[in-house]
Amino acid sequence: MNNNFNQINDQFATAGRQFADTAAQVNRLALDNAGQVFGLQMAAFEKNVNAAFAFWGELAETRDMDGLKALLPRGAQIARENLERTITTGQEVMGQTIKTNEAIGQIAKGQFDRTTAQVNAAATQANEQVTQAANDVAAQASQQFNKAKQAK
Repeated sequence: MNNNFNQINDQFATAGRQFADTAAQVNRLALDNAGQVFGLQMAAFEKNVNAAFAFWGELAETRDMDGLKALLPRGAQIARENLERTITTGQEVMGQTIKTNEAIGQIAKGQFDRTTAQVNAAATQANEQVTQAANDVAAQASQQFNKAKQAK
């Protein structure tokens, strides 16, 4: 009986360690993803801000209407480039996040598969122990029956 409790205790301890290891792996992946996403977004933001400030600097130096007319296409080009950069960065972020989520999914699937195998092994062992115990009880009962039958 005490041996069964030790086995159950060991199984829970093993499951707890596996869960902690899995959680640590998932956290590492999530943090790495967050760092990469932040880096991508900050780089795009920096480029967009630099382009906008450069344009505003040129705009501030313009002294006449002809200079302003010449800058309008440049402003539209900068706005288009900033929008394209933002969309591209969003796509990169989405791709990176999908890859991270797939990796997390694989870790979870592996954990589920390991746990299922452990539960099946424990169930098989318990079934074998119960079968053996039942056979032992049946054998003892048969012996007692035979002794009682012979005593009559």
